[in-house]
Amino acid sequence: MFFKDIFYYKNIMNDGIKIKNILTVLCIIALLLAIPSIWPYGYYQLLRWLIAGIAVFIAYIASELEKRIWVWIMAIIAILFNPIVPIHLVKETWVVIDFIVAIMFMISLFKIKKK
Repeated sequence: MFFKDIFYYKNIMNDGIKIKNILTVLCIIALLLAIPSIWPYGYYQLLRWLIAGIAVFIAYIASELEKRIWVWIMAIIAILFNPIVPIHLVKETWVVIDFIVAIMFMISLFKIKKK
């Protein structure tokens, strides 16, 4: 029974990594699309929910893989994009933040993985 649980846990983590990678690419695309000011305000509200939620999920995966620095990075991103108590900044600042966060998500694709 014990070995079956270990095998099951490994399969869940493999699936979690695959899901994390798909969601990370989705975040990267959404963040890069947010840089030009062509979208209605609703897009940016949806972006906040998307990025905050996925950042929390990635923080959980990073925690399970004992990647502590990435837990903190994703927690900061989740707080920054928090849709419930939003942080209001000017558009020019959000452009820089969107670009930096997209880069952080891109780096996380390669750094948050099983050993």
